[in-house]
Amino acid sequence: MLLFGRATRLSRYVTSLDKSYSATARFGAVSDTLDAEGHITELDAPLPPDDALRDALPSFTGDLLQVPPMASALKREGVRLYELHRRGISVERESRPVKVHRFVLTNLDPAEKSATFEISCSSGTYVRTLIDDLAASLNTGAYLTALRRTSVGHLTVKDAKVPQNLLPETLYNHIIPPREVVAHLPGVEVSAEVGCRVVCHGGRLASSRVDGSYRVMCGGELLAVYRDGEDEGRAEVVLCAG
Repeated sequence: MLLFGRATRLSRYVTSLDKSYSATARFGAVSDTLDAEGHITELDAPLPPDDALRDALPSFTGDLLQVPPMASALKREGVRLYELHRRGISVERESRPVKVHRFVLTNLDPAEKSATFEISCSSGTYVRTLIDDLAASLNTGAYLTALRRTSVGHLTVKDAKVPQNLLPETLYNHIIPPREVVAHLPGVEVSAEVGCRVVCHGGRLASSRVDGSYRVMCGGELLAVYRDGEDEGRAEVVLCAG
């Protein structure tokens, strides 16, 4: 998904949403980056059978503790882990809580020793690590060879368009309105007068009694995103012009 203009301010409400993926892994080998871009070491091990893979998946569903890979963008003392990895340095990483909602085997290819999975998980989950941990539980190794994100929250790949089809004369028809980008947030309606006089200037509103961030709407248009303080609503993002 690409946000542009004032809508870029809404990215914080999207990047933290749950994600879904289609992931393909090669078994019987390991990678030092846990994906196909790393150094591959063959293990001369067969692809685990269908029933063994399916039986193992429930152990990797639900609330998990996951150790981030060295080849990641996380920082240690201001340095990206992938930069340390390139120097041949490995450091201890603290495990982090993640949640896997769905982990389903969808295809096996014995000739390629590969398996494809559909995965739905919390933001911050490393699919590479999930595949590596799954393989280790089956006394083998695996690394990610393909990964396609199929949804971010309520926004799905079914609504995406290939760049070749985005012609100048039809581009505007494919733009998702900002109100739909944050449709997962609760909405609070205000009058046109309050919208123009208060919201579009980032003014404070009476408390909405809504937990967390909420959309401030007027006649179907998204004006801003607010969050209640102790006794009033305060602007986090203002999209309308004052």
